[in-house]
Amino acid sequence: MSYVTPMAKRKGLKLFGSPNELFLVAAILVLSLIIGLSNPVFFSIATPFDLVRSSLIEILFALGLLLVLVSGGIDISFPIVGIFAGYTSVVIMQTYGLDTYSLWIPLVLAAIVGAILGSINALLIAGFGLPTLIATLGTAGMFRGFLLSYVGSAFLANIPLGLDQFATADLISVETSAGTLARLHVLVIPVLILAVAIAFLMRRTMFGRTIFAIGGNEESARRMGMNVRWTKAQLYILVGTLSGVAGVLFISLQRKADPYDLAGTELEIIAAVVLGGASIMGGYGTVTGTILGVLLINLIKDNLILLGVDGAWQRAAVGLMLLIGVCSQAISDKRRIKQAVTVSEEKS
Repeated sequence: MSYVTPMAKRKGLKLFGSPNELFLVAAILVLSLIIGLSNPVFFSIATPFDLVRSSLIEILFALGLLLVLVSGGIDISFPIVGIFAGYTSVVIMQTYGLDTYSLWIPLVLAAIVGAILGSINALLIAGFGLPTLIATLGTAGMFRGFLLSYVGSAFLANIPLGLDQFATADLISVETSAGTLARLHVLVIPVLILAVAIAFLMRRTMFGRTIFAIGGNEESARRMGMNVRWTKAQLYILVGTLSGVAGVLFISLQRKADPYDLAGTELEIIAAVVLGGASIMGGYGTVTGTILGVLLINLIKDNLILLGVDGAWQRAAVGLMLLIGVCSQAISDKRRIKQAVTVSEEKS
């Protein structure tokens, strides 16, 4: 599920097992060993199941953000789009008496709302040419204010039956030696399918290649005849749709609808995607690395207490991971530039 640029293909790099991804796998294994030796409770079947469950929604958000970063942009609004779409779908269903066992109704509603909000980002970025950071920072505040002022600001404990039942839909349920149940949620299957679909989109379609081209050099992509503005518009609508679906599924797993949820989670998701190898300058990123980055970030967040670290240091740890990811990219970029200059001098 990785993407390699044309230059990487010419150098013969493999599609799987890039150095960055291998480093993440090693980091997860080493950190797991350290945590397990500190607290043997960690070594139980419930631990990987809980880690996967806590990562599923973030993976959905991260896959959308991955596409944005590869295109050379940044999106700050996706958590707000997610909770806006999810909370709005619950309110609509309650208002119009659609409290059914169907999961598709809230999913479709959230996807539509997310696409509408994404189209606003698309209009500002692709239509008016605003910088992505400024545009999405502004829309994040605008969406949040509209949600709390006009949709609702109340905590909703009773969510639609379909969403409530989906929260307990287990793919695997295993009783541990302690007598508790270790559950692997069924959502892992559609998330994996979506991850494969995104990887295919990035590697095998013209849309995906255009995103990489825009991230590499937007002006060059435009001169090659690629429709940069239309691709950007499609991209942000797609990200809005993914965020909307992720938001309503978050509400389902939490079994409550709180319009104040998800705000501020953009830091850890950006950190996970960057740590997974996506370049903040655009032009490179992999689905595999993104998933591994999310798993590593959640492993750190969920188990700091087992290491005797105060939970208040969670955001500090996430910020450190973001800096590590950016610094590693900067070092790699300098090395590649130096190698390219050396090769050019040798040819001349």
